[in-house]
Amino acid sequence: MLDVRSAMRRAAGFNRERIAIVCGDRQFTYAQAWERGLRMANALLALGTKPGDRIAVLEDNCLEAADFFLGTAAANLVRVPLYKRNSKEAHGHMMRHTKCRVLVVSEEHMREVEGLKESLPDLKHVLVRGSDYESWLAKQPATDPNPTVSMNDYYVIRHSGGTTGVSKGIGFTHREWMSMERDWTHHLPPFSPSDFCIHAAPISHGSGMLFVPVWLAGGCNMLEPKFDAKRVLDLLATKGGYMFAVPTVVSDLVSTAKQMPTRPTFPKLKALVVSGAPIRAQTALSARDLFGDKLYQMYGQTEAVPVAFMGPAEWFAEVPGSDPISSVGRVMPFAEIEIRGDDNKPLPTGEVGEIAVRCDGQMSSIWDDPELTAQRLIDGWVLTRDVGRLDENGYLYLVDRKDDMIISGGFNIWPAELEIVIAAMRGVREVAVVGIPDARWGETPAAFVVLEPGVDMSADAVIRECAERLGSYKKPSRVEFLSEPLPRTPVGKILRKALREPFWKGHKSSISGV
Repeated sequence: MLDVRSAMRRAAGFNRERIAIVCGDRQFTYAQAWERGLRMANALLALGTKPGDRIAVLEDNCLEAADFFLGTAAANLVRVPLYKRNSKEAHGHMMRHTKCRVLVVSEEHMREVEGLKESLPDLKHVLVRGSDYESWLAKQPATDPNPTVSMNDYYVIRHSGGTTGVSKGIGFTHREWMSMERDWTHHLPPFSPSDFCIHAAPISHGSGMLFVPVWLAGGCNMLEPKFDAKRVLDLLATKGGYMFAVPTVVSDLVSTAKQMPTRPTFPKLKALVVSGAPIRAQTALSARDLFGDKLYQMYGQTEAVPVAFMGPAEWFAEVPGSDPISSVGRVMPFAEIEIRGDDNKPLPTGEVGEIAVRCDGQMSSIWDDPELTAQRLIDGWVLTRDVGRLDENGYLYLVDRKDDMIISGGFNIWPAELEIVIAAMRGVREVAVVGIPDARWGETPAAFVVLEPGVDMSADAVIRECAERLGSYKKPSRVEFLSEPLPRTPVGKILRKALREPFWKGHKSSISGV
């Protein structure tokens, strides 16, 4: 197995004249893109950095983002992506605890990090990518610095989405990243030099996991700075290829396609990979109706990914003893999944417990946090904090996040149970359930619902449906209909914390006893 730098350098040589990167009306061949990456590598090394140093970046998808992606690999520097839409404090935390030496920031995002350098003792340089960037880059040497790269050197530090508490840095070595990329693409249609990958989501997160496989195959990475559902549909229809999407993006694409005067077709689309959060059956079926049998679903976490996967033949099949449409995939050939009880011992098939996973592409550690690493990484297994069950055919079902459990009157209620029922009601576009204080029961479920345009629904109807489907003690005691989409983290996941917090103001804890 090659390290990431060597594999990408070899692919650049094999595909010199092919188009490697496209953004808008600009494009680079592999030779041009790799040369720009080498110039960026030399510029970063000239600042006094050395292999293994952490380099932060804050940017949108763009051609210049490829310079950084390639340049850090060529210099054997450790990429630390910052997530746009995060707070200044969150950016500061990510750089502080990873001891970043340099920050590269596009000019349009400079306000989000202004003033942070003074509070970050390890941050020595801030490179602002402004109007003079092209002339600056052209002055840097295009020679290959060719540092020694070990498979155990760190390649990237990605941060958890931060739905609760402070984001954690997850470090990946070259060995782990290449293993993860192998597993990521195992179930997908084979990549070829003529393929496109539409990066409608930031390459700093999930979509970036497709960047390297496409590059290694000699394909074209198409970078979209902003998500525009109509444009993405047009690109998928004309370019096809591959795309990563969280369920909310899939929902937006389906909704936008319904409003178009002519139904789009996607003859060149090979795979739309859905991950990042559970997707409800109605959305998946609507997406299948639009895109055809091109949908793939993957389950994993920043800490370990992927561990479950399924393509359209499994996802939409009828399997005795299983309900694939409700699952997040089947256990992958290169991964292991166990369902653990409170004693951290495996439970029998079909029982509900914490999902523990093990795969070649999992994290080495939670960066600079040995205590939390010891809690989450036990005997080589990653404890996901997700609650689920595994059936006899190897399908994995998510019940909820362990930390989101509602304890009401001594009964455990998983928000996802209610969300599944409410999401199945006609006219519901989004739903999230959280626990709020209750004088009698300690906690009680509250549902936040976003309806499709023109749909009318009463809170009583939602409560009645949950009571009938799940039992009276699990019904929400409060239902709020929102006119705006549910709040999300910078990587597109529903932010339960923002819904829950207002109800717990004045309480010493966000868990209330009976």
